[in-house]
Amino acid sequence: MSTHEAQADGPEGARPSFSDLSAVYVNCTLKRPEQRSHTALLMETSAGIMRKNGVDVEMIRAAGHRIAFGVYPDMTEHGWEHDDWPALWSRIRCADILVIGTPIWLGEESSVCRLIIERLYAMSGELNDKGQSSFYGKCGGAVITGNEDGIKHCAMTILYALSHLGYTIPPQADCGWIGEVGPGPSYGDPVEGTDMPNGFDRDFTMKNTTFMTWNLLHAARALRDAGGIPAFGNIAAQWEDGERWGYPDPTR
Repeated sequence: MSTHEAQADGPEGARPSFSDLSAVYVNCTLKRPEQRSHTALLMETSAGIMRKNGVDVEMIRAAGHRIAFGVYPDMTEHGWEHDDWPALWSRIRCADILVIGTPIWLGEESSVCRLIIERLYAMSGELNDKGQSSFYGKCGGAVITGNEDGIKHCAMTILYALSHLGYTIPPQADCGWIGEVGPGPSYGDPVEGTDMPNGFDRDFTMKNTTFMTWNLLHAARALRDAGGIPAFGNIAAQWEDGERWGYPDPTR
């Protein structure tokens, strides 16, 4: 065992077990499921690390489903004929970790990504058994690909949205690859004259993908072991009943 492995295992010499955790990766590419997705390639790198550590991982290609626009849990109750979101939500809500992946278009995350975030927002009224938002006690991350600037901007938008909903965002919870600015090979495309897929040897991408994955695992493990976020100072029903948890009374 190397020194680094011994340090990672901790003083007891046993690496934490993650086999009781689950993760859902939602790929917000604009491409249909039968088409090759560069975003999926990078997401699979992270998912592969999780699978090697016993995590139950599921991949969802959002563009392969009929997800209605709107901010209600089931848009068939609001005029839409079809809405696959309720079935997708039943899979997402059970996961300890949610990773949203998106390509960059015109410097922003994809339209599909915004749709997913809006539908996640629609579930804000669901509560866990403590009376908190159902997103509490879960972790979120972001994977970005493209051939133009915008990794940090897209990650900022996605991670803020997840945090606002109630997801815990661990340190360095995003990764990405953009290559050279402008038209050219995308992540995983063949590099002319070599056997190496484009971007696979980029240390910055490899490091950030690895760090993001392990930070999500560590945070999810800690939250699961702690029983989630403590239910003090964050229960909406108690606030409505007059509880203020130390907030100064403005009438005094």
